[in-house]
Amino acid sequence: MSNDPLLQPYDLKHLRLKNRLMITSHEPAYPEDGMPKERYRAYHAERARAGVALTMTAGSASVARDSPPVFNNILAWKDEVVGWMKQLTDECHDHDCAVMIQLTHLGRRTRWDKADWLPVVSSSHEREASHKAFPKKAEEWDIRRIVGDYADAAERMKVAGLDGIEIQAYGHLLDQFWSPATNDLDGTYGGSLENRMRLSMEVLAAIRERVGEGFLVGIRYVADEDMAGGITKEDGIEISQRLKASGLVDFLNVIRGHIDTDAGLTDVIPVQGMPSNPHLDFAGEIRAATKFPTFHAAKIQDVATARHAIASGKLDMVGMTRAHMADPHIVAKILRGEEARIRPCVGANYCLDRIYQGGMALCLHNPATGRELEQPHVVPRAEVRRRVVIIGAGPAGLEAARVSAERGHEVIVHEAASDPGGQVRLTARTPRRAEMIQLIQWRFEECTRMGVTFRFNSFADAGTVLDEAPDVVIVATGGLPHTDVLIEGNPLVVSAWDILSGDVAPGENVLIYDDAGDYAGLQAAERIAATGAKVEIVTRDRTVASEVMAMSLTPSMRELQQRDVTFTVTWKLDAVRKDGNALLATLGSDYGGVTRERRVDQVVVNHGTRPLDQVYFDLRDGSANLGEVDYEALVEGRPQEVVRNLEGTYRLFRIGDAVAARNTHAAIYDALRLCKVL
Repeated sequence: MSNDPLLQPYDLKHLRLKNRLMITSHEPAYPEDGMPKERYRAYHAERARAGVALTMTAGSASVARDSPPVFNNILAWKDEVVGWMKQLTDECHDHDCAVMIQLTHLGRRTRWDKADWLPVVSSSHEREASHKAFPKKAEEWDIRRIVGDYADAAERMKVAGLDGIEIQAYGHLLDQFWSPATNDLDGTYGGSLENRMRLSMEVLAAIRERVGEGFLVGIRYVADEDMAGGITKEDGIEISQRLKASGLVDFLNVIRGHIDTDAGLTDVIPVQGMPSNPHLDFAGEIRAATKFPTFHAAKIQDVATARHAIASGKLDMVGMTRAHMADPHIVAKILRGEEARIRPCVGANYCLDRIYQGGMALCLHNPATGRELEQPHVVPRAEVRRRVVIIGAGPAGLEAARVSAERGHEVIVHEAASDPGGQVRLTARTPRRAEMIQLIQWRFEECTRMGVTFRFNSFADAGTVLDEAPDVVIVATGGLPHTDVLIEGNPLVVSAWDILSGDVAPGENVLIYDDAGDYAGLQAAERIAATGAKVEIVTRDRTVASEVMAMSLTPSMRELQQRDVTFTVTWKLDAVRKDGNALLATLGSDYGGVTRERRVDQVVVNHGTRPLDQVYFDLRDGSANLGEVDYEALVEGRPQEVVRNLEGTYRLFRIGDAVAARNTHAAIYDALRLCKVL
C-alpha cells in the first residue's frame, strides 16, 4: 500500500473511490445530436483505464427544452440518452472508475434563438453579458415544470447505471435564484435567502424522492460570487451549511466567482499567466466550516498541489480536469513512479476557449485528446526501424521526433539555434506566457530519454541532410514574419517579432497593425505599452485579436487597459511614409473610400509568417514522393505510400508553419498523425 495521500481510497457514502483524483464535470462538446456517443465514451474511457477514481461527465447536461445548449451539451431531457450513458458508464466501470454526470438548467446563460426558440427563463429580466438574452421572469408553472424536469433527468441517469449526479449552481438557473444580483422576484421565491434557495431545495427533494438514498447526489455551487451585490462569502458558508443540513446532498463541489462575463469566467477557471489554484484555500474553508465531503477544481495543474490539497485536509477529492486533458495517464504515471514524465497542462486554455466559440475541446499540448478514436495517446512500435532526419526543433519538429522515437526509429534533429523551441521560445519571453516553454521542455526531455540525437547550431542544407542517409526527412523549419503588406512604405515598418525578440527597441508613439489577430500582436503591444509609450492597435477585423479566444484574451486586456492603449477596429493600414523625423501612416477601410492619418514614430506590423522552406524545395526532387502527401491516408491514419520518383531514396514531408502559418496545435497535430504510422 502506498502512503501517497493521492492514492488513498475515499468512501463517499456507500461508494468507495480508489484514489483521490477526479475529473470534474466539464463539457468538451463532443456530443453528436446531443448524445454522448463513441467519441465521448472513448475520451472518458481513456482516463478511466489510466486509473482516475471518478470521472464527471457532461458539464451542464441540459434537463429541459428551454435550456438549449450553447456549446453542444448532452441533452439529458431525452430518453435516448439512457442507452448512450449506460455504454459509457459500463466501460468506465470495467476499469473501476466511478461515473457521475452534471445536470443543469441554464436559466439565462443561453439564448432564445437556439434549438426550439423558447424564451430564456430566470429570476429577473436582467440579461447575462456573455449570452445577451433577456429572460422572462419565472412563473410558478415554470418552476413546477423545471422541478419535474430535474427529477426526470436524474432518474434517467440512475437507470443508465451511473453512480450519481451533480447539480450545477454557479451561473445557472438555481444560483440565479440564490443571488441578490439576479433575483428580484416577489413572494416565496424571492427576498430572503431561504426563499431564494427554495427552488434548489424543491429540485433536490424531487430528485431524492425519485432516485432514493442509494444514488449519490451532489452539488457544484458558488459559495462566493466575488462581485458587488452578489452572494458573499458569508452567504456562501450559510448556503453550504443549509445544503448539508437538508440531508439531500452527499457532497459539495465548491466554486468561487461569477461566470457572466469573459473576465469573470476566467477568474473562476484561471488561464495561462494567472495564479494557479487560486480558490483552493477558500474551498478548504468551506470544508472546515461544514465538515462535509468537499470537492474542488480550478487550475490545479500539478500533482504536488493536488497532493497538498488532500494531505492538508482542504479537500476530500481533488479535480485535475484540464490536466487530464493534457495527459490522461496521470494516475498511471504516479503508480509507475513516472511522475516526472507527466505531460504538463500549460494553461493555454485551447480546450475551453474552443467550446465557448462553438468548437469541440482540443488540447494545445496533446492532439490525441478528443481524438481517441483516431489518434493514439501511446504510439505503437513500428515493424521496420528507419532513420528519420528532422530539420527544426520547434513544437512540430520535437513532436515528430518524439513520436518517431516512440515508434522505435533512429531520429536525428538539426536545429539552427542553440536551443530547442522555435517560435514558442519567443512567445515564452512574455512573462504571462512563460508556461508555454513547457511544451518544449516536456518533448525535449522525452526525446532525450529515448535517445534522439540533436545537432544544435546546425543550419542544415540539403547536403547536410543527405549526408545522414535518411529514410525519411521531415522539414519543420517554421516561418518568418511577413510584413510586406503595404501599398507604400514596407521598409519603414518592423515586425511584432522584432519587438518581442528585443532586436528593435519600442518607440514612444506606436501604431501596431494587427492583421493576423494572434498572440504576437498582443504581446508586442504589452511590451511596448509597458515602457510608458502611447500605443494604438489597428485591425481590419470587427474585434481585437480575433484569433485569441475569449478567456485567453482576459489577462492581456487587463494589462493593456491599464496602459495608454487605444483599440481601433475595422480599419487597415495602407501606407507609411516619412514625415520629418516621424512616420505618417495612412489608414483605409474595407467598407468604403475613406482614409485617416496617424503621425507616429514607429509602425509595427503583425501579419503572420511565411514558410521558411528553401531546404524543402532543395530536397524535393530527390525524394521518392516528391514531397506529396496522401491526404486520405493522413486523415484515415494509414502510412504514406506515394511514389512519384523511383530513384528517390527517402520520403520527404513538411509540417507546421513550414507549410503555412497556423497555430501550435496544428503544428503538433501535423507531426502526430504523420509520424504515428511512419
